[in-house]
Amino acid sequence: MPEVPVSVARLVKRRREPAVVQALRSTAAATLAYAAALWLLDVRAPLLAPLTALLVVQVTLYATITSGITRVNSVVAGVTVAVLFSSLVGLSWWSLGLIILTSLGVGHLVRAGDFINEVAISAMLVLGASHATDLALGRVLETLIGAAVGLLFNLFFVPPVWVQPAEEALLDLAGRMRRLLLHLGESPGAHTPVHRAAAKLQEARRLDNDIAQVDRALVQAEESLRLNPRVKEPLLSRVVLRTGLDTLEICTSVLRSVSRTLADLAVHRRDEPLFPPDVAAVLEELFEHLAETVGNFAVLVTSPLSSSSEEAEERLTRELEAGRASREKVAHMLLGRVKEHSRQWHLQGALLAEVDRLLDEMDVEKRSMRLAEELDRYTREERERHPVLYELRRRLRLPLGPRRRR
Repeated sequence: MPEVPVSVARLVKRRREPAVVQALRSTAAATLAYAAALWLLDVRAPLLAPLTALLVVQVTLYATITSGITRVNSVVAGVTVAVLFSSLVGLSWWSLGLIILTSLGVGHLVRAGDFINEVAISAMLVLGASHATDLALGRVLETLIGAAVGLLFNLFFVPPVWVQPAEEALLDLAGRMRRLLLHLGESPGAHTPVHRAAAKLQEARRLDNDIAQVDRALVQAEESLRLNPRVKEPLLSRVVLRTGLDTLEICTSVLRSVSRTLADLAVHRRDEPLFPPDVAAVLEELFEHLAETVGNFAVLVTSPLSSSSEEAEERLTRELEAGRASREKVAHMLLGRVKEHSRQWHLQGALLAEVDRLLDEMDVEKRSMRLAEELDRYTREERERHPVLYELRRRLRLPLGPRRRR
């Protein structure tokens, strides 16, 4: 078979990315809107219909419903302003400035929100297109057709659920945290130059940017779950991923503190190892258990099946127990040598406290309690905000059953 070009292979791999899917959906909706306008209206080039469809079609169903109506409202308001101006004045520099000012004022009146500028943009487009013509009503109909096609397109072709990209981003973040822990546990019994310890600290600080990227992917996943008929338990899926990211965010902060502590120890012990050989061996084992704990925690959070979740939970429990045992060994060994480095005992104590925090944050029982609290909070807010809708959903929804353990 002939070789596939690298650019084509990359394009095929990216076919499920939100930007690619959104581009294909927007193109299809705009084309359908243009065809519908040609069929329904006696207009040579009804370009406002595909323009409105492009504004309405969003990457998630929730964004379509929440912002689609506002976008349509802004476009129709702009078209209405342009229709009135086109019947009174022509297109000139002063009329253009006046229609922009009027459109922005009307945008505030109709509560266009973040789409106030689109009122003026629509008005300018219509004014330029309808100048010296009597097709003002046709322009309004084009806008309504484009809006209807865009909304129907999203209802019949529901946008995909973007949970998998969020899960992959979360797993990738956990993988970087795992590699950092293994890196921190490399040869603690050997001499560690200050610049090498500082490089590990910079690596820990870069995790903050990774948290922000995962959060953006998770926000998109949460929007794709809301009001989506493909998902049976959207609230549970949202809360599981969100609480998992919250835990990893806390752990990244603790990892930064661990890196800071080891860097400070490297400054004080420039001509000697960070730890004695016997302590270093147990400490290296401790960091390995912490690394595996982070990896198993991420697998537990992103496991789509209950069986996979149970296996990940068992592995996580074993690593937590092994990590706590190694931590106790390190504590006893360091306590026995407290007189050797009495002035740096606060750094060793800080290291033990940070390890305790990592083990506590990823504890299975604490995670279950946090998940239950978040589910109760979301349910309480939904009940207070929409009591009638909540009661209807409660009557129609099936019980969560054993899957709530995730």
